[in-house]
Parts: sequence; structure tokens; C-alpha cells
Amino acid sequence: MSVWMVRARAPSFIIPITTLRIGNGNGDVKGLRLPLLSNKSWQFQLQLELQQRNKEKKKRQNVTISYTNSSSGGDSASAALELEVNEIRESCKMWKWKGQYSINYLVSSTPNSHPDSPPLLLVHGFGASIPHWRRNIGTLAKSYTVYAIDLLGFGASDKPAGYSYTMEAWAQLILDFLDEVVQKPTVLIGNSVGSLACVIAASESSQTLVRGLVLLNCAGGMNNKAIVDDWRIKLLLPLLWFIDFLLNQRPIASAIFERVKQRETLRNILLSIYANKESVDETLVEIIREPANEEGALDAFVSIVTGPPGPNPVQLMPSISIPVLVLWGDEDPFTPLDGPVGKYFSSLPSKLSNVKLIVLEGVGHCPHDDRPELVHEKLLPWLAETFNF
Repeated sequence: MSVWMVRARAPSFIIPITTLRIGNGNGDVKGLRLPLLSNKSWQFQLQLELQQRNKEKKKRQNVTISYTNSSSGGDSASAALELEVNEIRESCKMWKWKGQYSINYLVSSTPNSHPDSPPLLLVHGFGASIPHWRRNIGTLAKSYTVYAIDLLGFGASDKPAGYSYTMEAWAQLILDFLDEVVQKPTVLIGNSVGSLACVIAASESSQTLVRGLVLLNCAGGMNNKAIVDDWRIKLLLPLLWFIDFLLNQRPIASAIFERVKQRETLRNILLSIYANKESVDETLVEIIREPANEEGALDAFVSIVTGPPGPNPVQLMPSISIPVLVLWGDEDPFTPLDGPVGKYFSSLPSKLSNVKLIVLEGVGHCPHDDRPELVHEKLLPWLAETFNF
């Protein structure tokens, strides 16, 4: 069985699977990577899906969505503030969560940081860690006190044996961190599953802990079993359950994980989710790869991929009244703008006055690292305007 990544225009797929190479020779048909299925009805449904997507793209209105063109000049000042990974790691501290789990975190500020401005907490996505924000921390810390955290199971935080990872546990980790470490109402900034953890945390907290929310390509669930009214996921469910069964066989899971964390495999995965290919350098590959070699990383991988997907943002967002900024890269193959989650967030500004959505053209699944200058260009004015600093 070849190990590849299923990329569907639907909620997140990051699973090893045998795929059919069609289209451009890379198994990619306008952003779709399909499983090996001989059923002709799948091909027919695919054609209908692509036709419908093209129609919807042409009809999409720009009434509540602002677009930023990634071909415009970059922010050289932002690029100059990229931090070295070693510098970040040497500045990190440890906090004991629930008296037993060591959680790695960073705090950064400058003399120019306004003392009355809300602190910011950066929450990474699946497989990432604090250094994934290396292109953002320096810029944000010029005006704000910036915290960043490694979620349990990732980065330099503990990866406890036998732990059952859930979205709810990560959300509680965030809330406890705000309560015990930050101790001020905070703006949460998350990417992918980190965004979803922030949404859950905000839905369970008052403004005494969470003051604002910034979502960068929010995930629909912790893994690919998050069903949000998409026929492709429903069609694949038996296959996903079979993969869960395989991953629960230790020798098979270990072989798959060893393949996934190889440099070339990681590089190919990253190249598939980044629109700006220049951002996929050796430093980024090592940021993802190094924690994957630590003890407990395999257990975390299996638990996250096979565990319950958790609450989805469609259920949670109506209960959130704090200011929300949604930044979405329009070339994201995991949570595409024209997929169920993307469509839902596209509709929110017309329904909820506290939500603002900005689509970043030519940007992939990790906007803050893919095109950091575009994210800063939209994020900093929103923070200043929303919180009067």
C-alpha cells in the first residue's frame, strides 16, 4: 500500500491511503486527490461536483468578503522579523497543566507593547508547534504581548502514553493556560485544528478569559471523520473506519508513521497545502519532523487520527458574541472555501455582526506561514480598530 495524503475539497483529510493517479499525474484533479475506487458512479459524481463548483465560483458575490491579492508587494519589515527556531526554543518556558503534564510555551513582548492592549495567544495546527509562528511573533510583539503554546501531544509539550486526545481537552488546556499563566482577557489566534480548539474555548468561556478570536482556515474537526454534510466524506466513511482499524495495529501504525515523517514525504505534504512554495523550506520541514521523532509522538498521531472528531464550528459559532476575524486562504485543499466549512464561514458575516471574513487569494492552509505579510496586513488593523489600540 502506497502512503499518500487524501486531499478532498471537503473537511480535513490527512490519512495514509492508496490513491489513484489521474489528472496531472500527481493524483490531483483541480484540488482533488481520490482514493482507489473502480466505481464509475464516483467518477460521474466527481464530474458533477467540479461543474457545480465552477458555477458557484462564478456566482460568488464579494459583498461580505474582502479579498487580498497575494501578488501585491510583500511586507519586507515582516520578513525581517522572522525569528530563528533556536532563538524561539531557548526562550520557551514550561508550565505544569493539571499538575502532571509539562506544556511548552513562549511569551514575547517589546518596550513598545501597549500595557493595556489584550495579549495574544497563538495556537498551532495539526503536527505543528510554536516555531510555526516564527514569521509572526516578532511583528505582533511590536505592539502586543504575544504568547504561543505547544498543545499536549505536539512540539516540546508532553506526549503521555495512553492519553486519549480530544478537541475538548485542548480547549480546556487553552482556558487553563489563560487562567493560570496569562491572567488577562486574551485574543486567541489559531490555525486549522488550533482554530477549532480556540472556537471551543471561546464558546465555553466568558470575556473574562477570551476577548477576541482570530481563525486561520478553521478545521471542521480533529480528523477526517468530521461529517459536515459532504457526500465525499460519507462515501469514504467505511474506508476511514478500516484505516482506523489498521492504525490500531501497532506494527502497521508504526510503519505508516515512519513513512509519513520522512523528510521527502513531509515536504510533499507541505508543498500540497502551501500556495507559496518558497515558504516550504528545510526549516519548516524540520519544525514538523523533529517533534515527530520524540517518544509518544506515534501514540499521539494514532489517537488523534482515530479519535472522535469533536464539535464542529457550525454548531459553536452562533453562541460566540466576542469579535471574530476569519482569515481564509483560498487555495486550501483541506478546508477549501467552497467546501462545507468554508461555505459556512463565508455566510457568517451576513448573519453575525461580530464576524468579519477576509479571503486571501493565492494562499494555502497555513496563511500565517504561507503569506505572513498578508496576514499581518489584515490582522494588525483589525486588532487596533477592534480593541482601540
